[in-house]
Amino acid sequence: MGRILAIDYGRKRCGVAVTDILQISANGLPTVRCCDLMQFLKDYCQKEQVDKILVGEPKDMHGNPSESMRYITPFIGRLRKEMPDMAIVMVDERFTSTIAHREMLAAGFRKSQRQEKGRTDEMAAVLILTEYLQSRRISLD
Repeated sequence: MGRILAIDYGRKRCGVAVTDILQISANGLPTVRCCDLMQFLKDYCQKEQVDKILVGEPKDMHGNPSESMRYITPFIGRLRKEMPDMAIVMVDERFTSTIAHREMLAAGFRKSQRQEKGRTDEMAAVLILTEYLQSRRISLD
């Protein structure tokens, strides 16, 4: 069994999270610049067995693709081309950045910590992955 990796794709930075080998819990990885993401994924997948890559799918309040899809769609096309054997799944990411910010407040993060570039992106990726794992467990019950 391999890991599941999740990406919160942004315009400048991408939050990345990964499961443990048993696919039970999600942990954040360092935030990656968008221009470096493809190489990061290739390197990571060479070192670790990854079964699936989740990519956050931004939607508006009505469930329609948001404006952000115009730069996520080309990335996914490139990812499928560069890693043709990898399972790639789009996962609804509505409100993950907002929830990540609330979680940081609830956890007592100082303002300076909340403003660190990438911290919200990393937490959003963890939330995407955690929600995916939880939905998978519910479907197994």
